[in-house]
Amino acid sequence: MNFWEKITGNDMTKEFKAFELRVKKLPADYQAAWEKVNAYLWQHSDFTGRNLMPIFEGVISLFEETAADGQRVQDVLSDDIRSFCSALASEAGAKSYRDKWRDQLNHNIAKKLSE
Repeated sequence: MNFWEKITGNDMTKEFKAFELRVKKLPADYQAAWEKVNAYLWQHSDFTGRNLMPIFEGVISLFEETAADGQRVQDVLSDDIRSFCSALASEAGAKSYRDKWRDQLNHNIAKKLSE
């Protein structure tokens, strides 16, 4: 990846288009689950979203493997996709906006109390 691609985000656009092509090859229930996973995981994005690319790669790989084994998406993710996404993000160390704001607030309060 060159400097210009990193600044403009073209590298992520290309990678995400590749993800979408892989998802289109999956069964319909996996595609619907991908839409939900995609929506929930963006809440844990940093400023650029680069921290989510490995997570997205892992989710798609998981979907491809389990679809090839003939498993249903409900067997893989259960019915609570939001909890699945939260667990993935916390495992990868990705914080939601709420977590970042909480850390910032705690830092500011500690700073004021120490004065």
